[in-house]
Amino acid sequence: MKPNIQEFQAAVLNALAHPMRLKILEKLRAGPCCVCKIIPYVKGEQSNVSHHLQILRRANIVRSEKRGQEVWYEVVDPVIFELLDKVRLCVIHNLTRSHRLLTTLNIKEMK
Repeated sequence: MKPNIQEFQAAVLNALAHPMRLKILEKLRAGPCCVCKIIPYVKGEQSNVSHHLQILRRANIVRSEKRGQEVWYEVVDPVIFELLDKVRLCVIHNLTRSHRLLTTLNIKEMK
């Protein structure tokens, strides 16, 4: 059976489905960055950050380049940030609805 587009979409979404990987992408939003700057930004251990970068690389979300002794990472296609922005907006909308519902329930309980 040949892979379908949903399988590729699931692979990308799966690669994004971790807070540390989202934080790494947040750092890379500004442009290419040395892994030595990513580690303190995400407040992670070198081995753990490397593991998450490898997952993003396997999903073709980021690519790496050796520059002397340093390894630099960059996002392959900036359209990924549009997706992340939409997800953030969706989360904000969901939280807003939940807050309204809780507020309504609290008002009704107080009566």
